[in-house]
Amino acid sequence: MPSFDIVSKVDGQLLDNAVNNARKEIVNRYDFHGSDTSLELDKKANLITVVTENEMRLKAIQDVLIARMLKQHLDPQSLDFGKEQYASGNMVRKEIKIKEGIDKEMAKKINTRIKDMKLKVQGSIMDDQLRVQGKKIDDLQAVISLLRQEDFGQPLQFINMR
Repeated sequence: MPSFDIVSKVDGQLLDNAVNNARKEIVNRYDFHGSDTSLELDKKANLITVVTENEMRLKAIQDVLIARMLKQHLDPQSLDFGKEQYASGNMVRKEIKIKEGIDKEMAKKINTRIKDMKLKVQGSIMDDQLRVQGKKIDDLQAVISLLRQEDFGQPLQFINMR
């Protein structure tokens, strides 16, 4: 029976390139000249840490990071911008989490949307991904095209089409 998997992953190498390019751009920008700004990526914790002097620079860093992600063909919806924290002195710190995997609530929401299509396909939740099975490949392709149009708050990839 034909099937495919729905996952939400971020390519680590492309993300590393985007962060490095953003860091280089920040170092070379005139408005950041002489500022104490850092942009670090923790691959194990899926976390980007930004430390800078004020909120205006923090917003500029976020804009640069999003632009660099778009140039690397990464979806900026995979970033979860938390609240900024005030570090020592007048420094502002922000931790940006990278969303990977589909949690149970999101999987249920996607599965409900698939069932609302009234096609002869069935979705099953498997850990951090969703498997969709059907008798016809055309039905599976219809599901993929509909889910591409929807906005679930994080990027979805469709893999393992069999």
